[in-house]
Amino acid sequence: MIPVAEFKQFTEQQPAFKVLKPWWDVLAEYLTVAMLMIGVFGCTLQVTQDKIICLPNHELQENLSEAPCQQLLPRGIPEQIGALQEVKGLKNNLDLQQYSFINQLCYETALHWYAKYFPYLVVIHTLIFMVCTSFWFKFPGTSSKIEHFISILGKCFDSPWTTRALSEVSGENQKGPAATGRAAATTVATAGTGPGKAGEGEKEKVLAEPEKVVTEPPVVTLLDKKEGEQAKALFEKVKKFRMHVEQGDILYTMYIRQTVLKVCKFLAILVYNLVYVEKISFLVACRVETSEVTGYASFCCNHTKAHLFSKLAFCYISFVCIYGLTCIYTLYWLFHRPLKEYSFRSVREETGMGDIPDVKNDFAFMLHLIDQYDSLYSKRFAVFLSEVSESRLKQLNLNHEWTPEKLRQKLQRNAAGRLELALCMLPGLPDTVFELSEVESLRLEAICDITFPPGLSQLVHLQELSLLHSPARLPFSLQVFLRDHLKVMRVKCEELREVPLWVFGLRGLEELHLEGLFPQELARAATLESLRELKQLKVLSLRSNAGKVPASVTDVAGHLQRLSLHNDGARLVALNSLKKLAALRELELVACGLERIPHAVFSLGALQELDLKDNHLRSIEEILSFQHCRKLVTLRLWHNQIAYVPEHVRKLRSLEQLYLSYNKLETLPSQLGLCSGLRLLDVSHNGLHSLPPEVGLLQNLQHLALSYNALEALPEELFFCRKLRTLLLGDNQLSQLSPHVGALRALSRLELKGNRLEALPEELGNCGGLKKAGLLVEDTLYQGLPAEVRDKMEEE
Repeated sequence: MIPVAEFKQFTEQQPAFKVLKPWWDVLAEYLTVAMLMIGVFGCTLQVTQDKIICLPNHELQENLSEAPCQQLLPRGIPEQIGALQEVKGLKNNLDLQQYSFINQLCYETALHWYAKYFPYLVVIHTLIFMVCTSFWFKFPGTSSKIEHFISILGKCFDSPWTTRALSEVSGENQKGPAATGRAAATTVATAGTGPGKAGEGEKEKVLAEPEKVVTEPPVVTLLDKKEGEQAKALFEKVKKFRMHVEQGDILYTMYIRQTVLKVCKFLAILVYNLVYVEKISFLVACRVETSEVTGYASFCCNHTKAHLFSKLAFCYISFVCIYGLTCIYTLYWLFHRPLKEYSFRSVREETGMGDIPDVKNDFAFMLHLIDQYDSLYSKRFAVFLSEVSESRLKQLNLNHEWTPEKLRQKLQRNAAGRLELALCMLPGLPDTVFELSEVESLRLEAICDITFPPGLSQLVHLQELSLLHSPARLPFSLQVFLRDHLKVMRVKCEELREVPLWVFGLRGLEELHLEGLFPQELARAATLESLRELKQLKVLSLRSNAGKVPASVTDVAGHLQRLSLHNDGARLVALNSLKKLAALRELELVACGLERIPHAVFSLGALQELDLKDNHLRSIEEILSFQHCRKLVTLRLWHNQIAYVPEHVRKLRSLEQLYLSYNKLETLPSQLGLCSGLRLLDVSHNGLHSLPPEVGLLQNLQHLALSYNALEALPEELFFCRKLRTLLLGDNQLSQLSPHVGALRALSRLELKGNRLEALPEELGNCGGLKKAGLLVEDTLYQGLPAEVRDKMEEE
């Protein structure tokens, strides 16, 4: 016989695929096996046994070929025939080859095609049924999705995190709402409680064993780091798989098509089998023109397997009918229910994870099939669709990865001298951070959805908090803690309306730094939250696209000492609010699109430093009005388009630092020498060709930057500035350096690179504070100095 295992390849599937086989597909599979066995059994009989046996008909009457075989025997001499049969039968005078020839010829010509090919038809039809049933498991467009889904489903089902999450919410359902540190945990606990959630038996168990519920071990003790990482990878896989599968419905469509094809096949098989099953006859009359070969033209044939085939045919038709009914039921199931949508409503109610989303298209269809196998699969799978569950897992992994010891290694002093912990681009905020009570500054960058836990109050030395693209929620109970401890707050976000409102209630703040844009339609109004609560605010920094100084700035006018407005090139039009800042000492208006020095600045009597960097200033004639700012000591006009400095700059006698670099200056006024208090002058990156001799009058000058100009010579008077410590002359066109440079005894840094110098004066050796590290010059020029000068510079 032909073994059924030979046909295994037509239905061979991975064992895990059984979860996508509802009961009707399983029944249909068993039916196809039974039908296949019928066909294989019939084919084996056809091959191994005689198909038909024929005997010649002794023509004793007319038209014998049209009469049944029962009538082919002569009726006139029954006794004679009986006697002949009783002795030795009729003599046909045919040999074995002639019998074989007649059997084959009559089998091909006289026997009906249905009787001949019945077992082969059964095998072919059954194989088609098998292919239709498993086609979507083999088709490239669907098999990859199914394999991926089965792989993820199995991992989700066996994941320790699934068990932990379900048992945790089960415990919460029994205990009722519980206050937890994390907002995510609070959400899950609240969603999973309520009347009627737990059965009576569970309620009695909770009442009987209250201590067991309270002392339930935490998550950290049940999952190790490796299991946590595996669960984290599963969340990512589920998220990407869902995004991919929900975009189409090829699985749903393919399943419908193969089911419709099976129904059509069933109807066709049923119809033609019922019509032709009666053609399977035991006796068959055969009329062939073989008289010249055998001497006979009419034969009576016996189809040896007709009786068995007729029984197998009726059995086969019965199986086909049952198979067809299952296919019709499948169609009813497919079109009667919305299988392209799947709701986790029951899972949400049972587990308390209220954020589990409903799914659609192929994802939903596969989950419907899974429910026909075992609904527990979809319940455990839903854990990996919950964002609350994912946030809990992320928190667990974070705590595993960022131990207190590892965090302490990241501690370092910031620019303000505070012990700072900086965390960047983490999926969350580790709970272990709050075990470092010595932290004074906490910097969080690109960390999404931060919710500060009660453990924040353990950071008793915290004074500075930075939230850079890290939206944070603060429970009301912790606002009092930050209000008493926090001194510096930095917030950077895409839009200023994303700044947490609790920031504006921190009464103890001394510095507030905000960075973000106003919406385009609100930029002109530049409305900022009220600052009235910030009673101790001294420094306010705002980097945005405001069209005017926010009105709320005046809320802190009485005590604000430093205001910085960085507008990233957007034009700042209205500045009248600045007049009310009577206590302001430092003002920065950077990249505000200013073309003139704002008049409101001249009303700031307490102003000491003014920075107008990166604007569009062309003229600074208003500089005369700075004489009203009697305390002004630092003026930064760098990175503008200033072409000249007016002569009345001499009025700024109290000015100590003047920055004019990165402008378009070609000359300096001689009256600049009358600014006798000037300690720092930076005119680098301009187009200066010469310096006025009056620069020698600046007897208090300590820092002079002339780099990146077009200077060809220096006035001898420059070397009268005996207090000069830094002289930057790099990238000019100087051809020589005056020997009078030796008079600058305090000089400690001299830059000469990028000039046309051929030699350095040996008088440099008289500059006692100048060492080799402070002399920036080409190596060839340095080596040209006398050896004793070089030795002196190289001394420690």
